Amino acid sequence: MCRAEGHTYREAGVDIDLEVRAVRALIDSLTYRRTGAFPMLGKVGHFAGLIDCGPFVLALAVDGVGTKMLVADALQDWSTVGIDCIAMNVNDLYVMNLEPVAFVDYIATDALLPEKMARIGEGLNDGARQSNMSIVGGETATLKGLVNGLDLAGTCLGVQKKEKVVTGEGIVPGDRIVGVPSSGVHSNGLTLARRVVEDCASYDTLLPNGKTLGEELLTPTRIYSEVLRVTEACTVHGMCHVTGGGLLNFKRLSEYGFSFTDPLAVPEIFSWLQETGGISDAEMYRTFNMGMGYAFVAPAESVAAIQSIVPDARVVGEVTEEPGVRLRGVEIR
Repeated sequence: MCRAEGHTYREAGVDIDLEVRAVRALIDSLTYRRTGAFPMLGKVGHFAGLIDCGPFVLALAVDGVGTKMLVADALQDWSTVGIDCIAMNVNDLYVMNLEPVAFVDYIATDALLPEKMARIGEGLNDGARQSNMSIVGGETATLKGLVNGLDLAGTCLGVQKKEKVVTGEGIVPGDRIVGVPSSGVHSNGLTLARRVVEDCASYDTLLPNGKTLGEELLTPTRIYSEVLRVTEACTVHGMCHVTGGGLLNFKRLSEYGFSFTDPLAVPEIFSWLQETGGISDAEMYRTFNMGMGYAFVAPAESVAAIQSIVPDARVVGEVTEEPGVRLRGVEIR
């Protein structure tokens, strides 16, 4: 039955504030650093970890599909979740202008089904093609009693010349935030989205656009491979992959503030979730991408070049002296 009170991510089972504290507790324990050749560059907490390899840096990112797998199970359609797994990793590399070159997947399950594995493989292969990357290996573990269902994750290796890495250190007040549309919910916030659908409707409920809720939620994450051409064409001070935490991801880039005065249009699936679930604006924008899956932070003179390569990109705001993330003047916490 649909809840009378508004749905929240915390009530659905994911507490973003607790996750921040828990991850910080973990990171604070990771004090050892390799000595000798190939040391770590920078610090833990950006979108990818960097390794010094002389004139080059190597980078590692790790992520998974999360509870989107439960939607795939409900629809018995696993053909696109592999794209999500690749996308969530390579998009984190693109943020630092890193080129993805290799990937390994990890599948943990309570029972192996060859047909399911074949469909997952199709998606992984398509994602690798879109990002021009080789899948060089992986691991499958049957963990009955520990895992209930199937968890799909992976680790991605990227490379770049050291001087071309983009960290966000160059961000200054007045820089424009140029948003790029998402393809939908991507692979974040599915715990809340599933709760609203399962409480208030069903996966075969039709939206006005003719798609079912299940189809919308399974739409694969967009892979932003155009990024590497943008950074060759113009100056970019920082980039953001809008994942779990929504607009709060921008805090990972700079101590300056980010003011979103003209956000991208909100796709129908998000409007349905918000209206049906009685979810506040703040909760939506700190949980979902809300139609903006990626963003460039760049000087005003770079905007035209960005839009020539990514035609659906648009200026959505700018960097401010005052710290924090604001949506139409209201701070998102």
